[in-house]
Amino acid sequence: MKIENLTLTNFNGREFNVTYYSLQDNPQLLLKKRPLMLVFPGGSFDHLSLREGEPVALAYAAHGFDTAIVSYNLTTDPGRIYPDAALSGLTAVAYFRKNSEKLGLDKDKITTIGFSAGGHVVSSMNVMAESQKWQSEYHFEHDKVSPNATILGYPLINIKDIGFPLPSYAKEKMPTAKDLLDTALGVTPETPPTFIFQAVDDPVVLIDNTIEYITALRKNRIRFEAHLFNKGGHGFSLATPELATAERKADPHLAHWFELSLEWLKDRKIYV
Repeated sequence: MKIENLTLTNFNGREFNVTYYSLQDNPQLLLKKRPLMLVFPGGSFDHLSLREGEPVALAYAAHGFDTAIVSYNLTTDPGRIYPDAALSGLTAVAYFRKNSEKLGLDKDKITTIGFSAGGHVVSSMNVMAESQKWQSEYHFEHDKVSPNATILGYPLINIKDIGFPLPSYAKEKMPTAKDLLDTALGVTPETPPTFIFQAVDDPVVLIDNTIEYITALRKNRIRFEAHLFNKGGHGFSLATPELATAERKADPHLAHWFELSLEWLKDRKIYV
């Protein structure tokens, strides 16, 4: 495996970093072009969770994916979070699709996965990719920036449905557009197929977020799969023993989401 630290410039002229894990080319393999998983960790918009970054990237890499972690902008950075966080994600999709041939990637098998706040970034990306307003304002084309599938882990969808009050400095960084404040409002018939999972007892991102989003997906006839676990709280990542903390124990039942996501991607013809 080769690890590269890339610096890209998004559609708004803002620089951001991407950590790219590329698998070694092996001419003996029947699979000649690899799928790509773009990872967007959570972290309450003020940091990027280490438990939802590299461990997730390496888990998918073990199944034949090239992977990349996108470092989107945070509340600690100048300016608002949006539109730049989503524009950086869209730029990452466009970069890997444009360079897919030389990187050994399948340009039609790009998946985004976002956890918690990263889920809001990923769902905001889909809103912006499908909106002619955003396309015109930032000069990008839907087919170049839209992923082929999306995975959302305990995602923040509606910023009003957080289980705690936001501090004032964070509120000032939040988006003003209605379809970015609540990304379920931006779901359209063009939204990518979506896999979504969350624990019902999540005290941080309320389960209403997932319910609202899958309702929007259903109304727009988007193919989706949802797994609502009875318990597990928030931020469980892969839920494996090596990622356990004092607050978040390993849970083999919760950990099923990963294998389920692979089965879903296989059904979507993105994973062999």
